[in-house]
Amino acid sequence: MTKLEVCCYSVDCALTAELAGADRVELCASQADGGITPSYGTLKLAREKVNIPVHPIVRPRGGDFCYSQSEFDVLKSDIACIRDLGFPGVVVGMLDAEGHIDMPRMWEVMALCGDMAVTFHRAFDMCLNPKVALEQLTQLGVARILTSGQQQNAEVGISMLRELNSLTRGPIIMAGAGVRLTNLQKFVDIGLKELHSSAGRQVFSSMRYRKAGVSMSSDTDFDEFSRYCVDGDIVAAMKNALEFDDSVSRTA
Repeated sequence: MTKLEVCCYSVDCALTAELAGADRVELCASQADGGITPSYGTLKLAREKVNIPVHPIVRPRGGDFCYSQSEFDVLKSDIACIRDLGFPGVVVGMLDAEGHIDMPRMWEVMALCGDMAVTFHRAFDMCLNPKVALEQLTQLGVARILTSGQQQNAEVGISMLRELNSLTRGPIIMAGAGVRLTNLQKFVDIGLKELHSSAGRQVFSSMRYRKAGVSMSSDTDFDEFSRYCVDGDIVAAMKNALEFDDSVSRTA
């Protein structure tokens, strides 16, 4: 069965994804940063309210994946908190200054995670040598690698995704970045068993009063009266398409 993981930036979105049939949630904060560690309150409420597996991202800031010692200490503390809250998995990744997997720190992370399944996130797409990185992540024992095939989106990186999937001896290769209803069949056709999608849309703020001339963002083009949310209809349509494909494959 092909699994669908949905990237969610709030507990409300995670509940929407669950209701629509998602198999798993990656829980993040700050879409503008590409996902950073959710707050403790968000984590706690997700554990209480969401019944499908939730894998929080642990990323102390936006930008690159080469962390200072203090950032790494924060990252480890967040992992320990997530582990102690009882989450089944975590999403994490780090590189050294030369673009290689930071193996010494990743060994520390793996030990700290205990029984949690570890997804190495799209730091993989920024590494120097994806085949070497795949071998290193196999040695570490990560459960899966979230990747766009080292391209801006997974559809462009589909050749690399196919190759990685043929080479892997352990980690699940999960396509992410630009995976949507209109192209998900392409990833199924190359044999991928897990897909990652934000499956969302912009929704407008319920605020009727809007203060003119004042912004909380340094980006003057940023719209503070809309936000990205998971679209349950899109999640349901993607999951139905995957289930139909699976049923056809079983009867073929």
